[in-house]
Amino acid sequence: MKPKVTMIAWNQNDNYVVTAVNNHLLKVWNSCTGQLLHDLVGHADEVFVLETHPFDSRIMLSAGHDGNIFIWDITKGTKTKHYFNMIEGQGHGAVFDCKFSPDGQHFACTDSHGHLLIFGFGCSRPYEKIPDQMFFHTDYRPLIRDSNNYVLDEQTQQAPHLMPPPFLVDVDGNPHPTKYQRLVPGRENCADEHLIPQLGYVATSDGEVVEQVIGQQTVDQDEQGLEPSILDGMIRQLQLQQDQRTGVDQESASTGPHNGEGTPRRG
Repeated sequence: MKPKVTMIAWNQNDNYVVTAVNNHLLKVWNSCTGQLLHDLVGHADEVFVLETHPFDSRIMLSAGHDGNIFIWDITKGTKTKHYFNMIEGQGHGAVFDCKFSPDGQHFACTDSHGHLLIFGFGCSRPYEKIPDQMFFHTDYRPLIRDSNNYVLDEQTQQAPHLMPPPFLVDVDGNPHPTKYQRLVPGRENCADEHLIPQLGYVATSDGEVVEQVIGQQTVDQDEQGLEPSILDGMIRQLQLQQDQRTGVDQESASTGPHNGEGTPRRG
């Protein structure tokens, strides 16, 4: 087999370069001389994640499609810590990406099954406050283009960036309680009654009818005339002021004095 490099990363102080090869080996090189220093053995499949520690130049993290996550001491060429992403009843999950926290005390990984894995010091109590599954109800919603070739949300006929903040739902589309809805930017200070989405039945492309979140805001908001966002309200207010100024200017132009050529002059 002809070896191919799948990933490359410098360490924190640029003294070393680590390359991932498709024969499942990691190689540590001296970045100044090009000398091969260590072969790091442990992965059983291709590696596409190499992350250096934010301030410790000795530490490098690797992860791959074999579900293995390794923390290496690249100066010694040794394995410091090893995690295996085993999913009960489904085998292992390939790890697609990893990032260290700025303080270097934690790192987070995402896998092929849509999981976010958080490793680090301390306890997991802060993370137990949120549900296991969190999606926006607008995720994977189809888009269309209007006659001007602008992109619109197919269901609401609105431009995606003008839509109100989405609701948090589980993998089946069921809305989470109101205390979780306040985690969405733009809904932090909403009253409870404005955090309960409207549910309806929507036909899918396969002809199947499923229950989905269809309301972007509650009936109370519509009746009270509340703006879906502060920005939309400001835009409407500015447009109204401009329309009023235009009307005053036109009225002044029609009744104001005229010059010699008969062209109206603004007051």
